[in-house]
Amino acid sequence: QVQLEESGGGLVQAGGSLRLSCEASGSISSIVSMGWYRQAPGKERDLVATRTRGGSVNYADSVKGRFTILRDYAPHILYLQMNNLKPEDTAVYYCNVYSSSDRTYVYWGQGTQVTVSS
Repeated sequence: QVQLEESGGGLVQAGGSLRLSCEASGSISSIVSMGWYRQAPGKERDLVATRTRGGSVNYADSVKGRFTILRDYAPHILYLQMNNLKPEDTAVYYCNVYSSSDRTYVYWGQGTQVTVSS
């Protein structure tokens, strides 16, 4: 089991910055990748950025050059540094973990609201 605790959302003006945090606890050693997804009202949940245990990162085209995914290991925290925010970045952001032991498990954080005003 992996537990996720998110924080860091809020209201910011366009062009501003926010940093989201996701602290993982429990079966940390089983984590294969961690990432961030977002869901705007009436839309699907979409990938924002992911980072594998080996350090490979992947970003959605819409956030490349503006967002950075970072990971600390003690405590085990995943960050999403968001710069030059745009109104279209407004969404609920979810932390995501894939872990592998006897099979693959997927875990989600509770979500944190990010609102960017124009």
